Formats: sequence, C-alpha cells, structure tokens
Amino acid sequence: MVGSGGERVAWVTGASRGVGRGIALALGRAGWVVYVTARSSAAGRTGHLPGTVEQTAREVSAAGGRGVAVVCDHGDDTAVAAVAERIDAECGRLDLLVNNVWGGYERLNAGAWAEWNAPLWEQPVELFDAMFAAGVRAHYVALRLCAPLLIATSGSLVVTVSFAVPEAEQAPYCAAYAMAKSADDRLALAAAVQLRAHGVASLALHPGLVRTEGVMQFAEHLDLVDSQSMEGVGRAVVALADDPDLMTLSGSVVSVERLADRYGIDVMS
Repeated sequence: MVGSGGERVAWVTGASRGVGRGIALALGRAGWVVYVTARSSAAGRTGHLPGTVEQTAREVSAAGGRGVAVVCDHGDDTAVAAVAERIDAECGRLDLLVNNVWGGYERLNAGAWAEWNAPLWEQPVELFDAMFAAGVRAHYVALRLCAPLLIATSGSLVVTVSFAVPEAEQAPYCAAYAMAKSADDRLALAAAVQLRAHGVASLALHPGLVRTEGVMQFAEHLDLVDSQSMEGVGRAVVALADDPDLMTLSGSVVSVERLADRYGIDVMS
C-alpha cells in the first residue's frame, strides 16, 4: 500500500501547475504521499502553459514525499470516482483533500486579458459555465466521493481553494468568477457543518495574488510587490494540516496571509 509506511495521504486536484503544484510540492517536502491529478500529462498538455501531473509527481518524490500522478478530467465523474477508489485501495486513508482544480481560465491563459476584465454583458457565457462546471461542481463531486474515506481517517481536512472578492473592489473582477468563488466558500461552510460530527475539518482558503505560470503572463498589468509564491501557499496548507487546534478553524474562510501570521511562515518566497 502506498501509504502503508505511516505517511499521511493527500489528494491535490489541478496540480499539474499553479497553486495546486505549489501545494503538492510543499506537502512532498513534509513527507506526504500526494496524489496529483489534472488533465495535462506527458501524453498531452491543455493549453500552452508548462506542467504535467507526471512532472509534479516526480518533484514531490524528489522533495522527500511520494508523488502519484493520475491523469484525470475533473469534469468526468467516473474518472474522479476512479481516483477516490484507487486512493482507498492503495492507502486505505485520506488525510487531506485539496479542492484546487479550476476551469474558466482557458481563454484568459490564451491571452484574453481584455475579455476577462470586461463587463459581464461583453463576456461569453462559457466563462460562467466553465467556472461552475469545472470549478465549483468539480469541488463538490470530489468532496462527495471522498467524504467516506475522510470520515474514516482521524483528523482529516478538506481545503477548498477559493479567493476573496471584496464588495468594495468588485469592479476589477469577472462577475462569474466572483459568483463561483462565493459558491466555493459556501461549499466549505456547508461541508464543515455536516462533517464536524465526524471529526473532519473543512475550510475555504484564500490565497492572495500568487505568482503562477498563468499570472506571470500578465505581470506587466499587475503589482507583484506583495504577491505570494506557489509553494508559499503550500507551506500554509502544510502548517494548517499540522495545527492541533484545526477544528477551531473549520467552517471559516482563512487567508494565506492570516495563516502566515498564525504559523510564522514565509509565503512570499
């Protein structure tokens, strides 16, 4: 069994690049077994950005953990169920589910900066559909399928990667994006209420501006002075999973900045 040596087991969705990759690598440095899922693989990448599940898994193993690459389209419920079943069969436990996979960035990553910042009536409806189908729904399905395994694992945790969209700063944000992230926050709360009796914590994590491969394409438009690194976000997740008072945070929305202060960690470098 992959996790038979006493290692804790994590599943990080959407981990071929970006925040998911950073979280997977930080978990690897902490000695975790990390299942890495996404569509991009050695057989073919989605879009032009670098990164594959195999590459991330190798980096997790090189960092000191054990990376397990699984090509998975999170829009395919059968494929997602197969990953959950594999983790159960190979490890018999799941200590951490990181719901990170996200749809809706495809057009932006292809260069559609002006479209992303346009008012909703000038944006294609497919932006809304992608973020709710390959984002919010994907998170819901993964959690639903993993819940029995999380419940069976003492002290387990679900982290739903979301984002803060303050009302006072709504103008710069895509309306569909703001709606989807608010839905993710609500999912984390609803799950926390239902899982608390089983000793499973659930929360929404709000990174700041993170220097992902996609973000750095548009560096000229952004103020990166206080930006976070991908692995910096991962260090926050590792510290969170180690928190003996984790249940006191369950049901809340926590920022990476707040966790950096709480645990005294660097999330910038």
